[in-house]
Amino acid sequence: MSEVFDGYERQYCEISANLSRKCTSAAALDGEQKKQKVSEIKNGLDEAESLIRKMDLEARSLPPNVKAVLLAKLREYKSDLNNLKTEVKRLVSGNLNASARDQLLESGMADALTASNDQRSRLLFSTERLNHSGDRIKESRRTMLETEELGVSILSDLSSQRQSLLHAHNTLHGVDDNIGKSKRVLTSMARRISRNKWTVGIIIAVLVIAIILILYFKLSK
Repeated sequence: MSEVFDGYERQYCEISANLSRKCTSAAALDGEQKKQKVSEIKNGLDEAESLIRKMDLEARSLPPNVKAVLLAKLREYKSDLNNLKTEVKRLVSGNLNASARDQLLESGMADALTASNDQRSRLLFSTERLNHSGDRIKESRRTMLETEELGVSILSDLSSQRQSLLHAHNTLHGVDDNIGKSKRVLTSMARRISRNKWTVGIIIAVLVIAIILILYFKLSK
Protein backbone atom coordinates (compact mmCIF):
# COMPACT_ATOMS: atom_id res chain seq x y z
CA MET A 1 0.00 0.00 0.00
CA SER A 2 2.80 2.41 0.98
CA GLU A 3 6.48 1.51 0.85
CA VAL A 4 7.28 4.39 3.23
CA PHE A 5 4.75 3.19 5.80
CA ASP A 6 5.96 -0.42 5.44
CA GLY A 7 9.53 0.71 6.12
CA TYR A 8 8.50 2.55 9.30
CA GLU A 9 6.40 -0.44 10.32
CA ARG A 10 9.33 -2.88 10.04
CA GLN A 11 11.55 -0.55 12.07
CA TYR A 12 8.89 -0.20 14.77
CA CYS A 13 8.33 -3.97 15.07
CA GLU A 14 12.09 -4.54 15.47
CA ILE A 15 12.37 -1.79 18.13
CA SER A 16 9.28 -3.06 19.97
CA ALA A 17 10.61 -6.62 20.15
CA ASN A 18 14.01 -5.33 21.31
CA LEU A 19 12.44 -3.13 24.02
CA SER A 20 10.36 -6.03 25.27
CA ARG A 21 13.51 -8.13 25.71
CA LYS A 22 15.27 -5.27 27.49
CA CYS A 23 12.33 -4.79 29.88
CA THR A 24 12.47 -8.46 30.75
CA SER A 25 16.22 -8.35 31.43
CA ALA A 26 16.04 -5.00 33.32
CA ALA A 27 13.56 -6.46 35.80
CA ALA A 28 16.27 -8.77 37.10
CA LEU A 29 18.94 -6.05 37.48
CA ASP A 30 19.86 -3.76 40.39
CA GLY A 31 21.49 -0.38 40.89
CA GLU A 32 23.44 1.27 38.10
CA GLN A 33 23.00 -1.61 35.72
CA LYS A 34 19.23 -1.27 35.99
CA LYS A 35 19.40 2.52 35.57
CA GLN A 36 21.54 2.15 32.46
CA LYS A 37 19.17 -0.43 31.01
CA VAL A 38 16.14 1.76 31.78
CA SER A 39 17.89 4.70 30.10
CA GLU A 40 18.42 2.57 26.97
CA ILE A 41 14.77 1.54 27.06
CA LYS A 42 13.61 5.17 27.31
CA ASN A 43 15.76 6.11 24.31
CA GLY A 44 14.17 3.22 22.43
CA LEU A 45 10.71 4.42 23.44
CA ASP A 46 11.48 7.88 22.06
CA GLU A 47 12.58 6.33 18.77
CA ALA A 48 9.48 4.11 18.68
CA GLU A 49 7.23 7.11 19.38
CA SER A 50 8.93 9.04 16.57
CA LEU A 51 8.21 6.17 14.17
CA ILE A 52 4.56 6.14 15.31
CA ARG A 53 4.27 9.85 14.43
CA LYS A 54 5.90 9.28 11.04
CA MET A 55 3.54 6.39 10.29
CA ASP A 56 0.58 8.55 11.32
CA LEU A 57 1.63 11.39 8.99
CA GLU A 58 2.27 8.98 6.12
CA ALA A 59 -1.07 7.18 6.60
CA ARG A 60 -3.05 10.46 6.62
CA SER A 61 -1.44 11.55 3.34
CA LEU A 62 -2.79 8.52 1.46
CA PRO A 63 -6.18 7.96 -0.25
CA PRO A 64 -9.13 7.33 2.12
CA ASN A 65 -9.49 3.59 1.44
CA VAL A 66 -5.79 2.94 2.16
CA LYS A 67 -5.66 5.43 5.04
CA ALA A 68 -8.44 3.60 6.92
CA VAL A 69 -6.52 0.31 6.85
CA LEU A 70 -3.22 1.86 7.95
CA LEU A 71 -4.79 3.90 10.76
CA ALA A 72 -6.35 0.70 12.11
CA LYS A 73 -2.85 -0.83 12.17
CA LEU A 74 -1.51 2.29 13.82
CA ARG A 75 -4.00 2.03 16.69
CA GLU A 76 -2.60 -1.42 17.50
CA TYR A 77 0.96 -0.10 17.46
CA LYS A 78 0.03 2.81 19.74
CA SER A 79 -1.55 0.37 22.17
CA ASP A 80 1.62 -1.74 22.08
CA LEU A 81 3.75 1.35 22.75
CA ASN A 82 1.56 2.29 25.73
CA ASN A 83 2.08 -1.19 27.17
CA LEU A 84 5.84 -0.77 26.84
CA LYS A 85 5.66 2.59 28.61
CA THR A 86 3.66 0.98 31.40
CA GLU A 87 6.34 -1.69 31.82
CA VAL A 88 9.03 1.01 32.05
CA LYS A 89 7.01 2.90 34.68
CA ARG A 90 6.84 -0.25 36.74
CA LEU A 91 10.60 -0.65 36.44
CA VAL A 92 11.24 2.86 37.79
CA SER A 93 8.27 3.03 40.15
CA GLY A 94 10.41 3.67 43.24
CA ASN A 95 12.85 2.26 45.74
CA LEU A 96 11.46 -1.20 46.15
CA ASN A 97 12.98 -3.45 48.75
CA ALA A 98 14.25 -6.87 47.81
CA SER A 99 11.15 -8.74 48.85
CA ALA A 100 8.86 -6.33 47.08
CA ARG A 101 11.03 -6.53 43.96
CA ASP A 102 11.02 -10.32 44.12
CA GLN A 103 7.26 -10.26 44.50
CA LEU A 104 6.98 -7.90 41.55
CA LEU A 105 9.19 -10.12 39.46
CA GLU A 106 7.25 -13.21 40.44
CA SER A 107 3.76 -11.79 40.08
CA GLY A 108 3.21 -8.30 38.74
CA MET A 109 6.00 -8.23 36.15
CA ALA A 110 5.17 -11.75 35.04
CA ASP A 111 1.55 -10.71 34.60
CA ALA A 112 2.61 -7.55 32.76
CA LEU A 113 4.91 -9.46 30.44
CA THR A 114 2.22 -12.07 29.86
CA ALA A 115 -0.25 -9.31 29.04
CA SER A 116 2.33 -7.70 26.78
CA ASN A 117 2.95 -10.99 25.00
CA ASP A 118 -0.79 -11.48 24.61
CA GLN A 119 -1.06 -7.94 23.28
CA ARG A 120 1.70 -8.60 20.77
CA SER A 121 0.00 -11.81 19.68
CA ARG A 122 -3.21 -9.87 19.13
CA LEU A 123 -1.20 -7.19 17.36
CA LEU A 124 0.35 -9.70 14.98
CA PHE A 125 -3.06 -11.26 14.36
CA SER A 126 -4.61 -7.85 13.72
CA THR A 127 -1.74 -6.89 11.44
CA GLU A 128 -2.18 -10.07 9.42
CA ARG A 129 -5.92 -9.48 9.23
CA LEU A 130 -5.39 -5.89 8.10
CA ASN A 131 -2.90 -7.07 5.49
CA HIS A 132 -5.59 -9.40 4.15
CA SER A 133 -7.99 -6.47 4.10
CA GLY A 134 -5.38 -4.44 2.22
CA ASP A 135 -5.03 -7.26 -0.31
CA ARG A 136 -8.79 -7.31 -0.79
CA ILE A 137 -8.77 -3.54 -1.30
CA LYS A 138 -5.99 -3.89 -3.88
CA GLU A 139 -8.00 -6.58 -5.65
CA SER A 140 -11.10 -4.37 -5.59
CA ARG A 141 -9.08 -1.45 -7.01
CA ARG A 142 -7.68 -3.71 -9.73
CA THR A 143 -11.20 -4.90 -10.60
CA MET A 144 -12.39 -1.28 -10.60
CA LEU A 145 -9.57 -0.27 -12.97
CA GLU A 146 -10.36 -3.20 -15.27
CA THR A 147 -14.04 -2.21 -15.23
CA GLU A 148 -13.05 1.39 -15.97
CA GLU A 149 -10.89 0.28 -18.90
CA LEU A 150 -13.78 -1.84 -20.21
CA GLY A 151 -16.11 1.15 -19.86
CA VAL A 152 -13.66 3.37 -21.77
CA SER A 153 -13.43 0.71 -24.51
CA ILE A 154 -17.24 0.47 -24.73
CA LEU A 155 -17.55 4.27 -24.88
CA SER A 156 -14.93 4.33 -27.64
CA ASP A 157 -16.89 1.70 -29.60
CA LEU A 158 -20.14 3.63 -29.07
CA SER A 159 -18.44 6.82 -30.25
CA SER A 160 -17.21 5.02 -33.36
CA GLN A 161 -20.70 3.63 -34.01
CA ARG A 162 -22.17 7.11 -33.51
CA GLN A 163 -19.79 8.51 -36.11
CA SER A 164 -20.81 5.71 -38.48
CA LEU A 165 -24.50 6.47 -37.91
CA LEU A 166 -23.91 10.19 -38.47
CA HIS A 167 -22.05 9.40 -41.69
CA ALA A 168 -24.90 7.12 -42.80
CA HIS A 169 -27.42 9.84 -41.89
CA ASN A 170 -25.49 12.40 -43.92
CA THR A 171 -25.32 9.93 -46.82
CA LEU A 172 -29.08 9.34 -46.66
CA HIS A 173 -29.65 13.08 -46.47
CA GLY A 174 -27.54 13.47 -49.62
CA VAL A 175 -29.55 10.72 -51.33
CA ASP A 176 -32.77 12.50 -50.36
CA ASP A 177 -31.42 15.71 -51.87
CA ASN A 178 -30.50 13.86 -55.08
CA ILE A 179 -33.92 12.23 -55.22
CA GLY A 180 -35.54 15.64 -54.79
CA LYS A 181 -33.42 17.09 -57.59
CA SER A 182 -34.26 14.11 -59.86
CA LYS A 183 -37.94 14.54 -59.08
CA ARG A 184 -37.78 18.22 -60.06
CA VAL A 185 -35.94 17.35 -63.30
CA LEU A 186 -38.51 14.66 -64.18
CA THR A 187 -41.34 17.06 -63.43
CA SER A 188 -39.76 19.67 -65.70
CA MET A 189 -39.27 17.06 -68.45
CA ALA A 190 -42.90 15.93 -68.09
CA ARG A 191 -44.04 19.54 -68.49
CA ARG A 192 -41.90 19.97 -71.61
CA ILE A 193 -43.22 16.71 -73.04
CA SER A 194 -46.77 17.86 -72.36
CA ARG A 195 -46.10 21.17 -74.12
CA ASN A 196 -44.51 19.35 -77.03
CA LYS A 197 -47.58 17.13 -77.31
CA TRP A 198 -49.84 20.17 -77.57
CA THR A 199 -47.52 21.74 -80.12
CA VAL A 200 -47.49 18.58 -82.27
CA GLY A 201 -51.26 18.29 -81.97
CA ILE A 202 -51.73 21.87 -83.13
CA ILE A 203 -49.36 21.33 -86.06
CA ILE A 204 -51.20 18.16 -87.05
CA ALA A 205 -54.54 19.96 -86.81
CA VAL A 206 -53.25 22.83 -88.99
CA LEU A 207 -51.96 20.35 -91.57
CA VAL A 208 -55.28 18.49 -91.63
CA ILE A 209 -57.17 21.76 -92.12
CA ALA A 210 -54.75 22.77 -94.88
CA ILE A 211 -55.21 19.45 -96.64
CA ILE A 212 -59.01 19.72 -96.38
CA LEU A 213 -58.90 23.26 -97.83
CA ILE A 214 -56.66 22.17 -100.66
CA LEU A 215 -58.95 19.22 -101.51
CA TYR A 216 -62.00 21.50 -101.32
CA PHE A 217 -60.60 24.06 -103.73
CA LYS A 218 -59.49 21.36 -106.15
CA LEU A 219 -62.83 19.62 -106.12
CA SER A 220 -64.76 22.86 -106.45
CA LYS A 221 -62.97 23.73 -109.75
